[in-house]
Amino acid sequence: MSEAQVAKKRTSGGPVLQDDVTHAITMAFLEELARVGYGRLSIDAVAKRAGVGKAAVYRRWRDKLNVTTSLISGLAVEAIDVPDTGTLLGDVRQYLLNGRAALSHPLARTIIPDMFAEATRNLELAAVLAEHVRDPRRAKAAELFERAVGRRELPPDTDLTLAMDLLAGPLYWRQSVMQIPADDAYCDQLAAAIVAAVSTNH
Repeated sequence: MSEAQVAKKRTSGGPVLQDDVTHAITMAFLEELARVGYGRLSIDAVAKRAGVGKAAVYRRWRDKLNVTTSLISGLAVEAIDVPDTGTLLGDVRQYLLNGRAALSHPLARTIIPDMFAEATRNLELAAVLAEHVRDPRRAKAAELFERAVGRRELPPDTDLTLAMDLLAGPLYWRQSVMQIPADDAYCDQLAAAIVAAVSTNH
């Protein structure tokens, strides 16, 4: 490892952060979050599960909220990164497939509903999730429809807010609330329905 790489892994004035330890803490945090929920989660329990001291956690994140923001936002935004397939229908379908994969993960199936429920009781958490999860996700989704406008598949006055609601709502409702799997056929039907709805509502 070069000197520059070592420097990048240091906290400000602190020790080198080992990737394997960071990974262990990340997995321990997600497993604890799924097991007990955000309200009851403790850094002590995360550190014990990861097999490290609490100091190892605090060298990487300030507190429980900071860990949550960092890990959940990264996973949430990564899950909806959609390449340009060349068509609105293709983009929407790939978005849904990526979302399905994320929502189907055993940890996500427990964590996501809990986070939304906890946010209704914890205003600080709600504000952080809005800034670091909701807003970046909607910005990513907006790109998908803006590409379609650029291709002239949609008119410039397309209601992007409604389009993003249609894109995000049905799949989450089916998988996270109703706990019903979304197979390929469902994703195909939903993608076609979203494109049809957005194309006629402008």
